[in-house]
Formats: sequence, C-alpha cells, structure tokens
Amino acid sequence: MMLERVSPSLRGELTRWLIEPKTGVFVGRVSAMVRDRLWERVCDGMKGGAGMIVYPASNEQGYAIRMCGETKRLAEDFEGLTLIRIP
Repeated sequence: MMLERVSPSLRGELTRWLIEPKTGVFVGRVSAMVRDRLWERVCDGMKGGAGMIVYPASNEQGYAIRMCGETKRLAEDFEGLTLIRIP
C-alpha cells in the first residue's frame, strides 16, 4: 500500500497491521478480509490524500491494483493487463 498526503494518525493506525519501511509505503501479509477492511478505512480517512494498494490476485499478472483519491499515476486496463499511466 502506498499513501500520499494522509494524516500521521492514519499512518500510525496502519502500522498496527503492516510495517512502514519508507514514509507512506506499507508492506505486510494479511488475509483478504483484513486487507479489504484496512483499505476501506484508508479510503474513508484520507481527507484529500491519495493511495494505491497492490495485492495478489488470480490473473495473468498475479496481482491487482486499487486506487483511491487523486493519485499522480493512473492504473488502466489494457486487454486484461493493468498498466500505470502518468498523465
């Protein structure tokens, strides 16, 4: 999970479940239910920030991407492949 422009309290809350090796970057292995609930919490509490989560999925690439808020990059689907576009 990568977050931009979010409050320190939201980042602190995430460190209960994930590690933060770099500011705004969270890494960990949690169940799909926990991941989805954390992502909901992040999207609800971001207040003008932005975020992206990358997680394992059963597809050709082996992962899926979700975005919330106004990120500097956009994830777009091209014939089943998710690619990142920089506007």
